[in-house]
Amino acid sequence: MKVYLAKPRGFCAGVDRAIDVVEIALDIYGPPVYVRHEIVHNDHVVSELRNKGAVFLDDVDEIPDGAVTIFSAHGVSPAVREQAAGRNLKVIDATCPLVTKVHLEAVRYAKKGYTIILIGHRNHVEVEGTMGEAPDSMVLVESPEDVPRLKVPETEKMVYLTQTTLSIDDTQAVIDELKKRFPHIEAPPKDDICYATTNRQAAVKEMTDRCDLILVIGSPTSSNSNRLVEVARARGCEAYLINDSSQMNIEMFKNTQHLGITAGASAPEHLVQDVVRWLEKNSSIEFADLDVVEEDVQFTLPRELQALRQEKKAAAASS
Repeated sequence: MKVYLAKPRGFCAGVDRAIDVVEIALDIYGPPVYVRHEIVHNDHVVSELRNKGAVFLDDVDEIPDGAVTIFSAHGVSPAVREQAAGRNLKVIDATCPLVTKVHLEAVRYAKKGYTIILIGHRNHVEVEGTMGEAPDSMVLVESPEDVPRLKVPETEKMVYLTQTTLSIDDTQAVIDELKKRFPHIEAPPKDDICYATTNRQAAVKEMTDRCDLILVIGSPTSSNSNRLVEVARARGCEAYLINDSSQMNIEMFKNTQHLGITAGASAPEHLVQDVVRWLEKNSSIEFADLDVVEEDVQFTLPRELQALRQEKKAAAASS
């Protein structure tokens, strides 16, 4: 069996940054450090950080007054920020800068009097945060079928924004329907779907031309991982979402000659390597890298954490 390993795959810059934020905060403050929501949507990452002393909670009201609190990579609404301020929480914001970009767009368009159509998945934590930035100006659309049912003031000023982890093709279908109904609707200045989502979907599309089956490594709660499975299946290639190698069995590959492996943007590389080792142990395989695009994106740490880190280094140097 020939096995293609997608490149790029796994962690994106926003996920790397968010995990670093938790680990550095634990190093500076010591445990416990509280995290509002899962820092990223991966069971293994959350479990590893929990073992180091991170406490994950969905409501800031559950966090002790004055405690060190990290907002997850998915972002939060202004209401959550106000809650945190009211509890005197020491907040470190690990929101992905690409999510922050969408939040700022929402605020800017709302101030200009636009009706904002947000394309995204209802109840996803990222969508909840974005909707909270302009609740009186924004409505949510999940699919092309939702567009005819939209009840919005058909003003001259209309714009669409999107969740950052959507399927590119599915999102375009919604945009096409929006443009049919609202020909004057505007697009954001730059695509809201993040570079990592775009690149990983492009790699999967290329793999579907070569593979009988694609394994996507990621947690069921991961939006971008689920989208990779959907992209593969939409192109006629069977795909499975697996959390790790423990969900694999030899029957999965009985009719497979060409296998593709990728990982969602919140899945660590060691899970990919565990899958590789499982395959080496249980089957005769030949590996090949499938390079689609080179990624070199990096995000700086939040300012408040950079300052604390410098203070700790200075204190250690003087002691």
